[in-house]
Amino acid sequence: MHTQLRRRSAAVVTAVALLAGCSTTTSGPAPAATGTGTGTVRYAAPGSPSNAVTDPHGLLPGESDVVRMALTYDVLTVPGADGGTKPRLATEWRPDATLTKWRITLRGDATFSDGRPVRAADALFSLRRMGKKAAENFGRMAMFDLDASTTIDDTTFELVTRKPYAEVGKALEGATFVVPEGSDDFGKPVPGSGPFRPTDRGGAQAVVYERNDDWWGPEPPARIIEVRAVPDPQARAQALLSGQVDLAGGVPATLAKQQEGNSAVRLLRRPGATLYPLVMRMDTEPFDDLRVRQAVRLALDRQQLLDTVFLGYGEAGNDLITPKDPTSPATLEQRTRDLARARKLMAEAGLADGVDLTLRTTTAYPGMDSAATLIARQLAEIGMRVKVAVEPADTYFSAVYAREPFYISYLGGIPFLDVVRVALTPGSPTNETAWQDRAWSAELDKALAEPDDTERHRLLGELQARLRDQGGYAIWALSDRLDLARAGVSGVPEGIGFASAFIDQVSLDG
Repeated sequence: MHTQLRRRSAAVVTAVALLAGCSTTTSGPAPAATGTGTGTVRYAAPGSPSNAVTDPHGLLPGESDVVRMALTYDVLTVPGADGGTKPRLATEWRPDATLTKWRITLRGDATFSDGRPVRAADALFSLRRMGKKAAENFGRMAMFDLDASTTIDDTTFELVTRKPYAEVGKALEGATFVVPEGSDDFGKPVPGSGPFRPTDRGGAQAVVYERNDDWWGPEPPARIIEVRAVPDPQARAQALLSGQVDLAGGVPATLAKQQEGNSAVRLLRRPGATLYPLVMRMDTEPFDDLRVRQAVRLALDRQQLLDTVFLGYGEAGNDLITPKDPTSPATLEQRTRDLARARKLMAEAGLADGVDLTLRTTTAYPGMDSAATLIARQLAEIGMRVKVAVEPADTYFSAVYAREPFYISYLGGIPFLDVVRVALTPGSPTNETAWQDRAWSAELDKALAEPDDTERHRLLGELQARLRDQGGYAIWALSDRLDLARAGVSGVPEGIGFASAFIDQVSLDG
């Protein structure tokens, strides 16, 4: 599930909450689930039934929406557990010498649920449809010239990029759900080539899927998967503990802590899934001064924030915006608190007497408000008099995000290049820190035109290091994604972000 989708509405904000700081009184073993021998996996996913969508190419507001699409439709490539790209429908993607024309080869044994073969024309149609819905999906296909792209034969097509772009495999990971050519009405089920087929069973609170025995991939262990969209993380956890579901995604940290010794349930952790970046707009005083931004980063007690906000489920941040991306630099020295240096920088910036600021936050994601309160206390030690303003959750990501100069943001599990496209492009309305370094952007283009993987990753890592030191983000901690599963459940995907949506290999029998 992608960050850029989460700012649209209160329903979006509620649907994809991954961690909660609320407490619970529930403890003890979970009752045995009913129907254990039926081959039915019941998943309580972050999402809202009132906000559910059926179109795979537009806005996918909740994790439950992405999970439903991933069961029904195939994508071209998928993120691997190590952050690299793995084939799915596409078995190969080869560029020409210019890195602007890519030959995409599809597997030849994939069929839609109505028996039709999956063709290159279907894949290109689906990408073009995504391109037409750019306003909804935040330009996921912006790097491609889809009008110039063409089919070659039934299993190959040529994909043209607007400029040299060596990361086409990764660009095809994100929600590139393939539908039959000509499909446009998703008010009723459209044939997919995914591992499951939607049924007419279930209701407003759940969607029931039956295994597609004609799927080309490894046979799913479960005959039936039931996806329940549950917006409240506490309610998802309670559904697991009461035996109503077998897997609960994104449960509260406090409840997870209580269940650590419960042999009837498993606590599943995905490291580095969630960040609450501290945003400082670089076009607004006092954050237009690099020394002030540096002072803020040096004033943060990262371990205290990690322990307080995420209850220690995670790791201290080092101001890298996507630290789990495979291109992220791994050898940077950990940034630690240095109040003396921070005060010196404040004085050099002409703020020896301090400054009055308003830090905006919300309760949209549990712990955002407590993070802001603690940050305000820490910044007071370098003369920043910070007033915390808790804004309404239903308008936060439309009224505050990419508008206010100082606030707590949200980021979860998307690759560095997706963050670039959404939040680091000069002129973009979602460029929340007002990052306008044209030289940096030019060097990004140069890095993406580098054909050697090792060298390209090095260049991208250097760009992230510069952003870390000069940009408008302070990344103080990364939290784990916490799921609860009934004992014996296995096959839960290990990746973060989009990778977590592929639940087709979940088994009840270990």
